[in-house]
Amino acid sequence: MLTINENFIKIPETYLFSEIARRVNQHKAENPDAEIIRMGIGDVTLPLPEASIEAIISAANEQGKSETFRGYGPEQGYDFLRNTIVENDYKSRGIDIKPDEIYVSDGAKSDTGNIGDIFDISNKVAITDPSYPVYIDTNAMAGRAGEPNSNNQWNNIVYIPCNEENSFIPQLPTEKVDIIYLCYPNNPTGTTLTKDQLAVWVKYATENQAVILFDAAYEAYISEENVPHSIYEIEGAKEVAIEFRSFSKTAGFTGTRCGYTIVPKTLFGFTKDGEKISLNKLWLRRQTTKFNGTPYIIQRAAEATYSTKGKEQVKSLVEYYMQNAKIIRTSLEKIGLKVFGGVNAPYIWAKTPNGETSWEYFDYLLKEKNIVCTPGAGFGTSGEGYVRFSAFGNREKTIEAMARISK
Repeated sequence: MLTINENFIKIPETYLFSEIARRVNQHKAENPDAEIIRMGIGDVTLPLPEASIEAIISAANEQGKSETFRGYGPEQGYDFLRNTIVENDYKSRGIDIKPDEIYVSDGAKSDTGNIGDIFDISNKVAITDPSYPVYIDTNAMAGRAGEPNSNNQWNNIVYIPCNEENSFIPQLPTEKVDIIYLCYPNNPTGTTLTKDQLAVWVKYATENQAVILFDAAYEAYISEENVPHSIYEIEGAKEVAIEFRSFSKTAGFTGTRCGYTIVPKTLFGFTKDGEKISLNKLWLRRQTTKFNGTPYIIQRAAEATYSTKGKEQVKSLVEYYMQNAKIIRTSLEKIGLKVFGGVNAPYIWAKTPNGETSWEYFDYLLKEKNIVCTPGAGFGTSGEGYVRFSAFGNREKTIEAMARISK
């Protein structure tokens, strides 16, 4: 008899964004003439940087000639991209990262979900609440999360509430944990940590022989000086942290798919017998076994974002979305909503009015205003009573949506 991984059927069947899509489709079927403005899922709307398009065309032409054709590439990424990342994302900030500590992939979602492969299921996991659903769901799939309760929380996950009461600053867990997920600038709240606040977590991980999984997918949107772009700006972080980066929201690669993960060679885990093992070597083994590498054409497109022209075009994309964020934040504040984020991140986290639940306010905006947001409850228990607005939309539609809400 074929048996299954029963951890999969413990997870709620409806993924957050699938449920949103279901409700939106139902509303469209009932109101076929409705002009719906989507401000929910964090997909971008502007085209790729011209520098990346040119690089894709050039690389595609190379693939059409025998002398420049490339087949299988290195699973961990081509040197031309890894070296470029070192120079632009780390060396420029005084951070010593080596090319062979960089693993190019098809996006941060894949890597944050797959990184659990190198950790034993007995590890205790701490995750900020609310959080990106992939963190919890992939641990649940692996069997590391334990069992779910009636509130869809898991008994082997340590939830770290981040809310208005604690200014969205996660507090250290009261019990020892082994794996810590931190995402800053944060998805979904759009909030950040200062260098001193992040240093508290590096110190905790050092003292407890834990690892921090640091999702920095939105670092390009940081505008304030004391907000770190990389966890490696914190002393000692290379001994306790893995960092995830993405070209999706930075350069519009949501459909093109490219990101990378940093696994320092100074980072170690342990066998049950106490033997010290390099996590870099484990991730190399995992990637070379289960992943065949990001396409050459896509890696050339990513490399082009670091050219002089590419940097200007990426900066223009970021500024466009952050102007949208400012419009959303200002408009919501004017109608009396309490809002967070939208300063160092393209997400605005708004408290629902009149004590409405997240899904109640979602349904109100959908049915009465034809606007799609994301219910905060879908990101965790602490997200109840909030909704997330994405700034990745079209400018005209963003303005129109805020006008509808203001009415």
